[in-house]
Amino acid sequence: MISSRQPGNGSPDGSVTCSPGLSYYAPLSRAGESKTVRADVVVYGGTPAGISAAIQASRMGKRVALLVFGGHVGGMTTGGLGATDVGHELAIGGISREFYQQVGKHYGKLLAWRFEPHVAESIFNRMLRDADVGVYRQQRLTHADMQGDRIKQVRTDSGDVFTAGVFIDATYEGDLMAKAGVSFAVGREPNTRYRETLNGIHFGHPNHNFKAWVDPYVTPGDPTSGLLPGVQDLPTGHNGLGDRCIQAYNFRVCLTNSPDNRLPFPKPKGYDPQRYELLLRYIQAGVWDALFLTLPIPHSKTDTNNYGAFSSDHIGANYGWPEGDYATRERIYQDHVGYNQGMYYFLVNDKRVPASIRDEVAQWGLPRDEFIEAGGWPHELYVREARRMVGDLVMTEHHCRHSETVEDPIGLAAYTMDSHNCRRIVMDGRVCNEGNVEVEPDAPYGISYRAIIPRKVECQNLLVPWCLSASHIAFGSIRMEPVGMVLGQSAATAACLALDESARVQDIDYGALKETLLKDQQVLFWSDMPTATGINQWIEKTSHKQGVATALAGK
Repeated sequence: MISSRQPGNGSPDGSVTCSPGLSYYAPLSRAGESKTVRADVVVYGGTPAGISAAIQASRMGKRVALLVFGGHVGGMTTGGLGATDVGHELAIGGISREFYQQVGKHYGKLLAWRFEPHVAESIFNRMLRDADVGVYRQQRLTHADMQGDRIKQVRTDSGDVFTAGVFIDATYEGDLMAKAGVSFAVGREPNTRYRETLNGIHFGHPNHNFKAWVDPYVTPGDPTSGLLPGVQDLPTGHNGLGDRCIQAYNFRVCLTNSPDNRLPFPKPKGYDPQRYELLLRYIQAGVWDALFLTLPIPHSKTDTNNYGAFSSDHIGANYGWPEGDYATRERIYQDHVGYNQGMYYFLVNDKRVPASIRDEVAQWGLPRDEFIEAGGWPHELYVREARRMVGDLVMTEHHCRHSETVEDPIGLAAYTMDSHNCRRIVMDGRVCNEGNVEVEPDAPYGISYRAIIPRKVECQNLLVPWCLSASHIAFGSIRMEPVGMVLGQSAATAACLALDESARVQDIDYGALKETLLKDQQVLFWSDMPTATGINQWIEKTSHKQGVATALAGK
């Protein structure tokens, strides 16, 4: 068992250490008495969205408290996702671009989208220190105390209390908005809900599905023998039908093939090779592609993601996460650790796996100099999707396709309308994955300010930049780490304006918000970004021209 969150003393920016044997939600020994912290803006969630929100609010002169669930800041950006999913580099501005410029500077470049996890975390910590942000680690939300339609304060399991005029929920799960009674959705809406075409159950996409016939039963050909581990006994359904299923989670594992830095893959507690019988049958059917999405990052390391029909995505094992209590998430987290670690161990050590594959995988291992307290294993589970707020405006496929545009953009999204598989079921006697979608928008599109604020009747001093108001398939396009940072900065700007105007977040002047965002180098309108003629003039007039020039040179 390893720890996904490392214990600290709960003090601002305190250093943390941990041994791999600690549990995800183990009770922590707290030094000193609980405290009450008064701030102007409280940001819950140490994700990149939360970091950029906290930095922006502090730069605008506000007292900020950034509450981090565990011991590390940076979410997936410091938790293994070192090969950034961007969409379109020129759509990223503000603090988000500033971070990637700082990463580039570390590696002797003007801008970089690929980096080592420890480098990203070091830069985030430095940016927080430079902005004089109060960082409170190991703060696990237990209560949001309401005063009418406003959050008065939040309480954590440390006994600490945080009060503020405005709150920002920057978690991957939307835990604060749920505690505040804000409406949300979990799962896939039916296509009929918003007149979409890519939502709900989705069959037919060829990627990340079985390229060969693989029998799903314990005894091949005998349904009475039961299903192999990982195959779900669910009705097939049909395209466009809604359900509560969510896209699969995994670990973005950092590997290395450098002998001096390489640790062998561990044998996880409770290892059961039967969990990988389906993978073995797939290999025996002639397909080997489970590690094909191994993306290089500096210093002979990788960001290794799911690829193919059977890989690191633990399909169907995460349904209880979005609304689960901490004990439920602990169980799901450890199950994903065992599944992902076990797959690597299986591929290297099981003699039924062809020797050529065992030798290929054995060239890799976990890096000694990453995630040191957990033996090289990432601390962050890739929570691709959890709760999604339901506000007055819902971002949908129509916005991604430019058939609808928003009048109040606070940032741009540009990534593929993307969903990893949500189910692994039986069809016509064979195993089949379902839910993968990959459809590119024609161009970057605006994200509405109304998508990050709750309905006025529900909460008037909360902004939600990550679990924003979006359908499943639109969220799949928006949910990229650089975009989360963009939205975090925009949310904090709005929070500061609301404080300055003594206004509800729903009532701030968009004109003033837009003016401030543009001044702070946010990119709001793709129509302002020339694609061919005039690009040199645009580069010259922007204050982050070096980073833009680098992005263009790499296209």
